[in-house]
Amino acid sequence: MHYVTAKSILSARNGMNLYRGCQHGCIYCDSRSLCYRMDHPFEDIAVKENAIELLEAALKAKRKSCMIGTGAMSDPYIPLEAQLGITRKALELIHKYGFGVAIQTKSDRILRDLDLLQSIHRRAKAVVQMTLTTFDEDLCRILEPGVCTTARRVEALKAFQRAGVPTVVWLCPILPFLNDTPENILAIVDACADAGVKGIINFGMGVTLREGNREYFYAQLDRHFPGLKQRYIRAYGNAYELPSPRQQELLELFHNACETHGIWHDNSQIFHYLSYLEDKNQQTSFF
Repeated sequence: MHYVTAKSILSARNGMNLYRGCQHGCIYCDSRSLCYRMDHPFEDIAVKENAIELLEAALKAKRKSCMIGTGAMSDPYIPLEAQLGITRKALELIHKYGFGVAIQTKSDRILRDLDLLQSIHRRAKAVVQMTLTTFDEDLCRILEPGVCTTARRVEALKAFQRAGVPTVVWLCPILPFLNDTPENILAIVDACADAGVKGIINFGMGVTLREGNREYFYAQLDRHFPGLKQRYIRAYGNAYELPSPRQQELLELFHNACETHGIWHDNSQIFHYLSYLEDKNQQTSFF
């Protein structure tokens, strides 16, 4: 961990990252990609020491309330958050000034802030987004070794449902030859239905690899699944998009299952919901 001084905290679309880097160790993480120009080791978390001051100034300067997004590039509930509490301080400001929040994580540490997110939702709007990739708990511990498993994340989703805070799931990535099975897709959709999830975001049954995260991903395949890297290379070469050979079958299965359960599965509809602060009759998108 090291501290940095940020020049700004909110993007043009009202998204923010309070940390740079991650401790969760997900083997497929796109944020490792060299195109993001991180100038320090990925696990050496850069903490924006002036993030809270910058956020308060930015919120005060806005003429109208809107949705604030966080979690797209760096998980706001890495283990370090338990020590520093920067995410909670940011949520307190969002609540104080009457803004909404759409927060994305893989961690059950978000339950620490259930009370605050519930208060934000009562006053404005809060949406909790949770990433789910595999229903296989053993596989989950390999793919996402530094974070709680899928079953625990589903329990967190249920806790927010009971608290009246809406939830959305990101079903991605679906890794070819690993979790690209009908059984996995159906199990996750069924779990989402049981947890009262409002919508599921999916960009296709596959994964994307860029320079930086490709090398890390392949090293982890060699470590945990000997021979699988060669299968990837034969099938995809150095392609950016790596669709599952079963993509069309799985997409049809996914959309049909969501339709059966009454879960939103149109990305544009979900993104509109995430970015729209209804009680202010205003739309401000951070996507």
